[in-house]
Amino acid sequence: MQIYAAIDLKNGKCVRLTQGDPNAETVYGEDPAAIAETWETIGTDWLHVVNLDGAFGDPAKAAKNIDALQAILDRVSVPVQFGGGLRSPKDVARALEMGVSRVVIGSMAADRPRQMLDILGKYGAEQIALGLDVKAGKVATHGWRKLADTNALDLVSVIQTAGVKHIIYTDISRDGMLQGVNLQAALRLARAGNLPDDPKRQFRVIVSGGVAGLDDVQAVKEHEDEGLEGLIIGKALYAGNVDLADAMRVAHGERQ
Repeated sequence: MQIYAAIDLKNGKCVRLTQGDPNAETVYGEDPAAIAETWETIGTDWLHVVNLDGAFGDPAKAAKNIDALQAILDRVSVPVQFGGGLRSPKDVARALEMGVSRVVIGSMAADRPRQMLDILGKYGAEQIALGLDVKAGKVATHGWRKLADTNALDLVSVIQTAGVKHIIYTDISRDGMLQGVNLQAALRLARAGNLPDDPKRQFRVIVSGGVAGLDDVQAVKEHEDEGLEGLIIGKALYAGNVDLADAMRVAHGERQ
């Protein structure tokens, strides 16, 4: 199982929000690249970087976050997964050209699934992930401010046809709350990708939202064979609830 240390960018700074609320913001650093170097030094498998202002549709502040992303890419060698405001093929191409290893597409997939399928076909399933942000079973888009008519599992069934291999499942109600991940919902989604007779439609799930402590890391690890391939940890790292080195040992099956 892989650990993704999260860096959320807002106005060029590293922040954490509570349930995606831009008014519930805590700033954890003015230099996101320095934070990225710290997580890399400790040994994170991936960095999960989000352009919050891009998701919220603020072009001026989003541009500062792109500069911060470039600084991160210039200073670390660990792979970077990046999302937030990528709503056109041009946005996706730009991120990959910058050196991002994998882009996360959420709103575009819900609004224009055909375009998502085209992008998957062009770049391949290792460079493109579906970001599935869920509230009461529905897909949330545009910085979680809109709820699509699409049911989460219905959207997944469409994107499966293009061979998506990585889906990031975020339970919005738990994000930033430090109350534990929604393991059962993540497993329900993972089972939809467990199709041994149809390998083209198989995918694995990266769990996000609500990590409270090492018990969550262990819980996801225990279901790795059922399709849970990774865990994104954000606020729990910054608040000190989880030590990244300990999380890595659990995720990699090493003794404490």
